Amino acid sequence: MMKKNSINKIRNIGIMAHIDAGKTTVTERVLYYTGRSHKIGEVHNGEAVMDWMPDEQERGITITSAVTTCFWKDSEIHIIDTPGHVDFTIEVERSLRVLDGAIGIFCAVGGVEPQSETVWRQADKYCVPKIAFINKLDRIGADFFGTVNMIKERLTANPLIMQLPVGSEENFAGVIDLVKMKQIIWDDDTLGATSTTEDISRDDLDKANEYREKLIETIAEVDDEIMEAYLSESLITDESLLGAIRKATINLKLVPVLCGSALKNKGIQPLLDAIINFLPGPTDIPPIKGLHPDTGELIECPSKDTEPLAALIFKVSMIEGRKLSYVRIYSGKMEAGHDVYNPFRKKKEKLSRILQMHANKKERVEKAGAGSIIGVIGLKESSTGETLCNINHPVLLEKIEYNEPVISVAIEPKTHADQEKLDQVLDKFMAEDPTLKLKEDENTGQKILSGMGELHLEVIISRMQREFHTSVNVGKPQVVYRETIAKESEASAIFDKEIAGHHHFGEVRLKLRPLSRGKGKKIRSEISHETIPEVFIHAIEKGVMESLGNGALMGYPVVDIEAIVTGGSCKEPLASELAYTVCASMACKEALLNGKPFLLEPIMSVEVFVPESFIGDVIGDLNSRGGRIESIEPKTGLQLIKAKIPLCRMFGYSTSLRSATQGRGTFSMQFSHFDRT
Repeated sequence: MMKKNSINKIRNIGIMAHIDAGKTTVTERVLYYTGRSHKIGEVHNGEAVMDWMPDEQERGITITSAVTTCFWKDSEIHIIDTPGHVDFTIEVERSLRVLDGAIGIFCAVGGVEPQSETVWRQADKYCVPKIAFINKLDRIGADFFGTVNMIKERLTANPLIMQLPVGSEENFAGVIDLVKMKQIIWDDDTLGATSTTEDISRDDLDKANEYREKLIETIAEVDDEIMEAYLSESLITDESLLGAIRKATINLKLVPVLCGSALKNKGIQPLLDAIINFLPGPTDIPPIKGLHPDTGELIECPSKDTEPLAALIFKVSMIEGRKLSYVRIYSGKMEAGHDVYNPFRKKKEKLSRILQMHANKKERVEKAGAGSIIGVIGLKESSTGETLCNINHPVLLEKIEYNEPVISVAIEPKTHADQEKLDQVLDKFMAEDPTLKLKEDENTGQKILSGMGELHLEVIISRMQREFHTSVNVGKPQVVYRETIAKESEASAIFDKEIAGHHHFGEVRLKLRPLSRGKGKKIRSEISHETIPEVFIHAIEKGVMESLGNGALMGYPVVDIEAIVTGGSCKEPLASELAYTVCASMACKEALLNGKPFLLEPIMSVEVFVPESFIGDVIGDLNSRGGRIESIEPKTGLQLIKAKIPLCRMFGYSTSLRSATQGRGTFSMQFSHFDRT
C-alpha cells in the first residue's frame, strides 16, 4: 500500500548526466540504502533494476527513463533515471518537464561532458533546482576541484562546495561535511550501509576551514540574514545555514556540490539527505499554470489534493501489449475506476488502475494525490504531453516540446506474417516515442522510419524483433534534408473546374522570399478583403503550407522562406475554399521551382575526446568528412575537438574513431542546424 505522506514531504527528482557518468549506479545505491532493493544491481553485470529492458542490459546504457519510488527519513522520493545518450534526449526533456528538482551527476575524470551540458540547459529551461554530485572520485585522474570549475565555467552555475573528498583516487575513503565540520568514512565490509562520523583529520583541517569560510561567503552573497550575521561576526548555526542553502537552491541562486564514488558505495546517504534538505517539494515551487481550453483564461493549479485535478501525461509505454501512461499530478487527486477528461481530445477516459512504479514492477494503489508521479492503465486515446483534468474544471497544461528527427532508414517486413504485424507494432512505438516518425515514400512505396540517431533506430529495430517478434529488412540510413530557395520568385494559378456538379473558381498570385537560416516558415497577405474575402485567406494559407510540406526538388519540407499573397481574384458565387486551397498550392509549387531550390542538410555539433597522441589522425579524418574544426581544448590527459560536420558524413564514425585511437576515443553529436554545404 502506498505510504501516505504530506505533500511537502514528497520529492520529485530526476537523475541526469552524460552517458557513463554513473547515473544508474547512483540510483541503484539509492534504492539499496532506502530499502527498496535488497541487493545492489550493477550496470556492468546487466543487473541494474532501473535498466530493465534487454537492450539496456546488453548495451550497458539507459535507453528509457525509468520511474521508481522510495522512502528516506519520512520523505517520499520519486526518482526518474534518465538516459545519457543524445539519441534519447526526448526521455530527458519530458522527464524534466514534470520534475521539481534534479541531480546532475558528473564523472570526476571527464568533468562536464557534452551531454551533461545539454541536459543541464534543458533543466535551466524548465527552471529546475539542481544539486551536483561529483562521482567516480576513486578513479585514476579524478579531479574534484577541476570538475567544480567546469560546472562554474561551462554551465554558468554558482556551485556551492558542501563536501571535500577524503583521500583521492584509489585512496578515496569518504567526505568532509563542511556544514557540520565532520568527516564521514564508509565501511567497505557492509557495502557502504554503515559509516563512521568523526573529527576531521589534522592533515585536512586547514583545507576544511578554508572551504568552510568560502561556503559561508558564497551563501552570504545570496542571503541577507547570513550576510548580516557574517559581517557582525555573530554565530551562524548549522540550521540557519541549511535553511539559507535550501532557499538559495530553490531560487536557482546556488547549486550545492556533493561528492563520492557510487561504485565503491561512498557518498550516497548524504546525497539522500541533500535531496530532502535542499530540493523543493511540490509546494515549494510556484503553482503550474494552464489555460482554459475554451476561453484561453490563465488558470493556476496549486499543489493541493482539494483543488480540481490537473495532471500531465509525460510518457507512454507499451508493456506486455498494454498501454501504460506515466502521469504527474500537479493538483487534485486521481482515483481508480473514476473518469477523467482530456481537453485536448475533448474525450472522457476511465482510470482502470493506478500504479506506483518501481522500474518495470508495479504496485496497485486506489488513489494518488497532488505531487505524485504514477502509472495509469486504461487511457485509450490520451497521449504524451496531454492534460488530464475534471470535465467541470477543464485546463490545458503546456505541451512538451521535442526535436524533429534527423536520420531515416527504409524498412520492409521479412515475411507475410511480419507484414500484418508491422503497422500495429510501429503505431505502438510512435505512441511511446514522439521523436519517431513514419512515412511512406510515394515513389518507392517503402516505409521510411525517422529518428534521432543511428543508436535510436537500432534500438527500435531490436525491440521490434525482441518484444513483438516482428522482423524487418533495414535499408541504408538516409538523412532527412530540408529544402529552400536561392532567390525571390513569383507565380500565379487559376483553378476553374466543375467537381461533382459544382463549379469551383479561385485565382491566387503569390511571391516567395528566402529568409536567413533558422527562420522557419512565414506567411502573410498583402491583399485587401475586397480582392479576396477573408474567409478564403485561411484556405490560401492552408494550400501554401501543404505545398511547403513537400518541396519541389526532392519532396523534403521547405524552410527559411516567407510566402506573401500579393493578388488574385474572386468570382462570388463560384468561389470556394477548395478552389483557393488548390490554386494556392499550385502557385506555391511553381514559385518554388522558379526560385532556384536547393537542399539544406543537417549539420551536427560533434565533440570528440581523444588522447593527445592520436589527435593528428582524428583531425585528418574529420577534415576528410567535410568537418569544420571550431576548437581544440586540453582536458586531463585528453584533447577535446569541437567540430561541425554534415550528418551524412558521420555514418559509421564510431568504428573509424575506435580504430584510429585504439578504442580510446569517444564522441558525442547532436543536431545543430540545417545549412547548405
